[in-house]
Amino acid sequence: MQGIRKEHLYKVLVIGDLGVGKTSIIRRYVHQTYSSNYRATIGVDFALKVLNWDSETVRLQLWDIAGQERFGNMTRVYYREAMGAFIVFDVTRPTTFEAVIKWKEDLDSKVMLANGHSIATVLLANKCDQGRELTNNGIKMDQFCKDHGFVGWFESSAKDNLNISEAANFLVKHIMATENDILKSVVPDTISPQIHSNDQMSCSGCLK
Repeated sequence: MQGIRKEHLYKVLVIGDLGVGKTSIIRRYVHQTYSSNYRATIGVDFALKVLNWDSETVRLQLWDIAGQERFGNMTRVYYREAMGAFIVFDVTRPTTFEAVIKWKEDLDSKVMLANGHSIATVLLANKCDQGRELTNNGIKMDQFCKDHGFVGWFESSAKDNLNISEAANFLVKHIMATENDILKSVVPDTISPQIHSNDQMSCSGCLK
């Protein structure tokens, strides 16, 4: 009798300034389609991508959050329970890159993992089919990611289907590793209650 496949459901946010290609990236990844005339996303939209990951099933719930919602209070609700994120900028528009740090700070202030760490976040330098001026210094980009807590970055193009799946797989690997770390740190607490009768500290907090 075959074992039941283990399933994971991960909520992944796709955020960044208006018009950087968030919807295009999701549609390319989930539906393998591309159109140059998407309407602006209003509010929030999401799509589901199912991956066969080794002997497990990974369901990615990709949340496409509108650029004009930036830094608003509603995003706290949208961000809840996310395990990973893409922050997207348009390589042809330097202002969208300048906004990346604000997006990351906003994200870190509104969602965190059970162990208190930031969620795994990948930076996407999108529309690289139109130019690479902003990202032609890879060492500089690597340092930027290190300085601001990104797990990595990719040049991407929804139009040319470049690095979309690769970036998603990279993010999923980080999410799964993070999930394992959290489980390891949580499990010992749940299975080994304090049994030392001489340990008076364990209950002192209960009386306050």
